[in-house]
Amino acid sequence: MDANVWMGSTEIRKSQYVERFSPYDGRVVSRAAQCDAEDARNALVLAQKAAIAAKRIPLHQRCHWLLDVAQKLKEEREIFAQTVCDEVGKPITFARSEVDRCIETIILSAETMRTMHGESINTDAMPSGRQALAHWRREPVGVVVAITPFNFPLNLVAHKLAPALVSGNAVVLKPTPEAPLSAYKLAKLFIESPFAVPDALSVVYGDADVGSALVGSDIPRVVSFTGSVGVGNTITRSAGIKKVSLELGGNAATFIDASADLEYAASRCAIGAFVNSGQVCISLQRIYVDAAVYDEFARKMGEATSKLVVGSPYEEATFLGPLINDEAAERAMNWVESAINEGARALTPPRRDGRIFYPCVMADVTESMKIVCEEVFAPIVSLVRVDGIDDAIERMNNSPYGLQFSVFTNNLAHTTKAIDELDCGGVVINDMPTLRFDIQPYGGVKFSGVGREGPRFAIEEMTEIKSIVIL
Repeated sequence: MDANVWMGSTEIRKSQYVERFSPYDGRVVSRAAQCDAEDARNALVLAQKAAIAAKRIPLHQRCHWLLDVAQKLKEEREIFAQTVCDEVGKPITFARSEVDRCIETIILSAETMRTMHGESINTDAMPSGRQALAHWRREPVGVVVAITPFNFPLNLVAHKLAPALVSGNAVVLKPTPEAPLSAYKLAKLFIESPFAVPDALSVVYGDADVGSALVGSDIPRVVSFTGSVGVGNTITRSAGIKKVSLELGGNAATFIDASADLEYAASRCAIGAFVNSGQVCISLQRIYVDAAVYDEFARKMGEATSKLVVGSPYEEATFLGPLINDEAAERAMNWVESAINEGARALTPPRRDGRIFYPCVMADVTESMKIVCEEVFAPIVSLVRVDGIDDAIERMNNSPYGLQFSVFTNNLAHTTKAIDELDCGGVVINDMPTLRFDIQPYGGVKFSGVGREGPRFAIEEMTEIKSIVIL
């Protein structure tokens, strides 16, 4: 139950621990060691030394390291799923799915690294050049700082650890305070593997002071962060000269074209809007519906939403469990009530039971309402009537965020138009914008961040290109 500090390969118990309470029933589910800036600095110094050795470890050992962790995760799948369910209230069926995705991410990272390579260069391609033996290759940056959020406390950790370690770096991980035990257990598998690179992974816990010590140091060459725009902005300002990869969330939108299969679209939109209680960076928040099918789609969306099972995350049938804390639930209710006062209409009645906020479909909203223009991170979705694809694209793009959008259509011209004109990191056709395959490049534009995740693309972020010329 205790998430202890990993100072490299050494597990350290601290004198003080911070309790983590279940967002569902309030019981203590884990305790995290209380760290400070000095712990962060010590971990960085150790990582700096370990990075020298990590770079020299043969690739086959690093790949075996990841595959060994993936195998142990398979064997302990239910234990990890229960831990995620305890700490963040994720329904148990989705917690199991997260463990499975975590396993896949780790395997993908190993398989990708085996085939990463440089290229030869034709140095005599221009008159100013001459023949030489020249090529480029990728080398590890050295030390990576990884800072992860609560909503996917295993898989988003894996998306940082696995690419960084398999490419020969050392890592200092600061996991979310809401799920320290999930990260600790995963780190333990990496650190105790017989293929592990000694001291290549450290884990510290804490908030702003620990994060600032990690980000502001000159030791790390990459900071990989997933979280809020506010914190991402702070990291950018304080990081100095180093690579910064930021996944900062979004305000995902979709367009329901008049040609779309409305039954299918409504069923997928209900999942995209309410999975993980809306606590997903690409959670569907805005649904722009062609005026010709608006009323029919609204009815089908309400019907699809009413079928979702809400309740205990420990029940197999539960689709939607609690929000992460009281503040999140209070904010959700306040935003819905504010929208209703401004003229919006709730197609499903707003209801809150402690930290559980029931899925809410809003209609007759305007762009100025918070539930449309800001990231709500709760199970709330808004329907907006539009006059066709051009109107929809203009409204979807009218946001400071640009992570993922989608379009439901059977019109080929509308498909190509959406792909060409939507201003975002990813476009999905005929499914929810909440769709993510871990193998794909994942990231956004504008306030949604910089850089890309996905094993291949994270490895590129966490390596440097070295050019070699032999004459």
